[in-house]
Amino acid sequence: MPPDQESVAEQVFVALADPTRRGILATLAAAGPATATDLADRLPITRQAIAKHLALLAEAGLVTAEPGERRRVRYRLRSAPMRVAQQFLAALASDWDGRLEALMDHLESEKDKES
Repeated sequence: MPPDQESVAEQVFVALADPTRRGILATLAAAGPATATDLADRLPITRQAIAKHLALLAEAGLVTAEPGERRRVRYRLRSAPMRVAQQFLAALASDWDGRLEALMDHLESEKDKES
C-alpha cells in the first residue's frame, strides 16, 4: 500500500478508535447530514465536545463541512477514506490467509510423514 494511503488508513483507525466518534458517524449514516447542534440533540454529549470530535473526523477525511442555512455548518459523511482503510485491512487479511494456508499445508505434510 502506498505511504499516502497507509497514512489515510491510519487516520481512519485513529478516528474510529473513539466510541463517541463512531456514534457520530453512525448518526450521520442513519440520519444524513447534520449540524453539531443536531448531533448534540441526538447524542449524550455537549455541542462543544461534538464540534471537537467533528474536527478530528474532518481531519481524517471522514466528514466534510458544508455551509447550511443561516451560516450553520452541516457535516456530511465521506466514504473514500473508509474505503482506503478497508483496502488496507483486506490486504492485511490476504497476507494472513496465505500464511495460514501455508502453515496448514506444512502441518498436514508433517502429519502425513508421521503416518
